[in-house]
Amino acid sequence: MSENMTQVILNRTVSLLKSFGWPRLIIAIFLLVLFIAAPLVGVNFGSSLSNTLMRFGMNSVLVLAMVPMIHSGCGLNFGLPLGIIAGLLGATLSIESGFHGMTSFVMALLIATPFAVILGYGYGLLLNRVKGGEMMIATYVGFSSVSFMCMMWLLLPYKSPTMVWGFEGKGLRTTISVEGFYKGVLSDFLNIKIGHLSIPTGMILFFAVLAFIIWVFLHTKTGTAMTAVGSNPVFARAGGINVDNIRILSVVMSTWLGAIGIIVYEQAFGFIQLYMSPFNMALPAVSAILIGGASVNKASIPNVIIGTFLFQGIVTMTPSVMNSIIHTDMSEVIRIIVSNGMILYALTRKTEATR
Repeated sequence: MSENMTQVILNRTVSLLKSFGWPRLIIAIFLLVLFIAAPLVGVNFGSSLSNTLMRFGMNSVLVLAMVPMIHSGCGLNFGLPLGIIAGLLGATLSIESGFHGMTSFVMALLIATPFAVILGYGYGLLLNRVKGGEMMIATYVGFSSVSFMCMMWLLLPYKSPTMVWGFEGKGLRTTISVEGFYKGVLSDFLNIKIGHLSIPTGMILFFAVLAFIIWVFLHTKTGTAMTAVGSNPVFARAGGINVDNIRILSVVMSTWLGAIGIIVYEQAFGFIQLYMSPFNMALPAVSAILIGGASVNKASIPNVIIGTFLFQGIVTMTPSVMNSIIHTDMSEVIRIIVSNGMILYALTRKTEATR
């Protein structure tokens, strides 16, 4: 009897580990080893965990932006820079209008929303014309939109002295500080400090609210239709669902979440970065949700949470621990190697889900 019970427990454990995924388990164990090793090599555990939580809050909404398009069958949103551009327009116009503090943050969100809806709608129409090659076209859309905005940031009639080039009086700077505007409105809100540990409660709560809204939406009639379109568009069409409209809605939602995500990122980072900065921001978000267990046609909120924490945890902890071990400042080199290595793993791993 005891042997049977042991066998049952063993089988369930193996099944649970397989469902969690061996790659994720290995990454999680590696991250745990880094956290354990940190105090042993002179790295403060509280500060390390604080940095990981901060980066989680900064990037979580951008990763969440992947969920709607995956559910509708549009694949991974490599066109995320389009949503980021909408967020950058909202942020710069909020500063241009002279808003400060929480008002500046809220106005940035409100101003970014119509840009995100318009750009997302056009993006969705394009993806409906290239069904089957969405991710490839999305990559081109993201890259070309960034290149186009490199010209527009110089030509748009901004006048705020905190943003324009000083010697010319026009054209936006490459990096714009949000100090005095909306820096830290979420990361400093309800911030909990315990020794060296700092928990950005405001950012985590903001992400939790957005994640809950997306979860509720996916369980509504429209959300169920979106999932059906992603699982089997032929069956969904036969059931009376307008497949093209549902796909457009998912793209608009994803673009809007991207716009919101970059504003959340900026308020914690302290700067708005323009021109080529949004160019590669889709890759870490895509990699995070894949590491979290999502596939090209299936994703969930736990995938977002697990993937973002694992990805940002590894990127944060590896350089600091390695620097302390080898006593050489190679943090940026190590961070580039680790982050690009995880991106490469995520983008090349085999997914079992089928469309």
